[in-house]
Amino acid sequence: MAACAPAAHDFYRMVPVSTLTFGAFRLDPVSGQLCGPSGAVPLTPKAFAVLQHLAANAGRLVSKRQLLDEVWPGLYVGDGALKSCIREVRRALGDDAGSPRFIATAHRRGYRFVAPVACALASPAPAIDRRERVLPMTPRVRYARSGDVNIAYQVVGDGPLDLVFVMGWVSHLEYFWKEPSFARFLLRLASFSRLILLDKRGTGLSDRVPELPTLEQRMDDVRAVMDAVGSPRAALLGVSEGGPMCSLFAATYPERTEALVMIGSYAKRVREADYPWGTTREEREAFGEDIVRGWGGPVGLAERAPSKADDPAFRQWWASYLRMGASPGAALGLTRMNAEIDIRHVLPTVRVPTLVLHRTHDRCLRVEEGRYLAGLVPGARWVELPGEDHLPFVGDQESLLAPIERFLTGLDGRPQADRVLATILCASLDETSVGGAGRLAAIRSFQAAVAREVERFRGRSLQVTADRVSVLFDGPARAVRCARRLSEAAERLGLRLRAGLHTGECEPMLGEPRGLVVEMGAQLADEAEPGTVLVSRTVVDLVAGSGLRFVERGVRALAGAVAEWPVFVVAGDSADER
Repeated sequence: MAACAPAAHDFYRMVPVSTLTFGAFRLDPVSGQLCGPSGAVPLTPKAFAVLQHLAANAGRLVSKRQLLDEVWPGLYVGDGALKSCIREVRRALGDDAGSPRFIATAHRRGYRFVAPVACALASPAPAIDRRERVLPMTPRVRYARSGDVNIAYQVVGDGPLDLVFVMGWVSHLEYFWKEPSFARFLLRLASFSRLILLDKRGTGLSDRVPELPTLEQRMDDVRAVMDAVGSPRAALLGVSEGGPMCSLFAATYPERTEALVMIGSYAKRVREADYPWGTTREEREAFGEDIVRGWGGPVGLAERAPSKADDPAFRQWWASYLRMGASPGAALGLTRMNAEIDIRHVLPTVRVPTLVLHRTHDRCLRVEEGRYLAGLVPGARWVELPGEDHLPFVGDQESLLAPIERFLTGLDGRPQADRVLATILCASLDETSVGGAGRLAAIRSFQAAVAREVERFRGRSLQVTADRVSVLFDGPARAVRCARRLSEAAERLGLRLRAGLHTGECEPMLGEPRGLVVEMGAQLADEAEPGTVLVSRTVVDLVAGSGLRFVERGVRALAGAVAEWPVFVVAGDSADER
């Protein structure tokens, strides 16, 4: 009776995926199916996982705690859920708890799989060539708390460098490992790093959320996972849509960013006169229609992996990966939100070592987009490679991995950047009909409101006087919402607030920010109408998907700017309407 499971670690060594045979049953962990004498035997995913773990440890007593940690990692689940799964498995196997042939109960201690189990390498379907069938067992999934949301993550490897991998569009941690080429790609990264993987909120194994995540919230999720694994500083690797978020993180938190790597990424998704490489609005809408019609199938595969587009096994995996990664509505929402991303003003503020890689004939994102992206990041290294596949683990993945390894293992420990990306909120109280002692009382109440709202939205007060306020934020959406709350508080007190916001690079000198971002925020506040919040175009570009609405108010010659900037008034927030 041979046990097939490796030792219990947070990640597993490269082992063959084994089919487990016992009695008249066969359990295939690759397909996720239990087969009996009459064919497939239905099991819920949790019951299947319980059976797989017990059978893989045949002959051993597996404690209830071990099973709960294995099947419900990072969650508090009572014995009732486990007992329910055991009952389901016994029904499926035709087993009797009083006279067990498969699962014996050790009272108050756990369970033991008592039937002999044979292990065999899972074999591919005859018509499909799967020479890469050797896969790692799925690394353990854990959860980090980001605000009120649970973010699923995995840790693989134990190299000297922490590397956060951010997949584009949708993701699913467990399905990463079901495709051999993807598993090999990730294990190669883990060979020289401690690789940290996560599903962004709303996708994969992370919590579903009522609103799609903004870049700002995704940054919060990355920080939460880094904190959970004890990583004070890491390199970030963003694929496709993951690139803009990683760029924003690197600019905002250089003290936590060792380096930045982007593969097949972009600065802006939709074509404009000054960005002729992006897709048109009409093309984005057509792709949205493809999602609505075809979700559940291999949507977008021809553009993302043309070399695998006719591979039946890969098509099936891609369809399952997308389906498990997001619902059709979430996928459509993410696609539309990504179309609004524009980080062109952010990229020049990235001050960490940066590597940008792109394949010359990438069908999903044109190579010109990668060249443009690399050209905006100061000192970025550009690597252009042959190929037409967008997915980095498809095609010649080693040509991508080798320069990434050289780049990351050759970092020279340069000093941290002395400038960061931040959003400044500047505001001033306008003259009102409230005067004398009434005005002084209103101002004191307003200052108390400033303290509450700044804490609520995680800002840092720089100046709070009788008539002026300036606050620093690491996220533009929080800054805008704080400004709206302050304006409403002032209105209730009979005061009128003029507020201006800008996102840009600043130098935190002796704890106080300096630079054009402060001057531009102050100028916007001075030019705002009483009772309004005026923001720069950069703020608007960085809050895509937040539900904040803006109305353009022309252009301004802002302090230190080479050209005039479009400015916008905050017109509403869908968060207030829920």
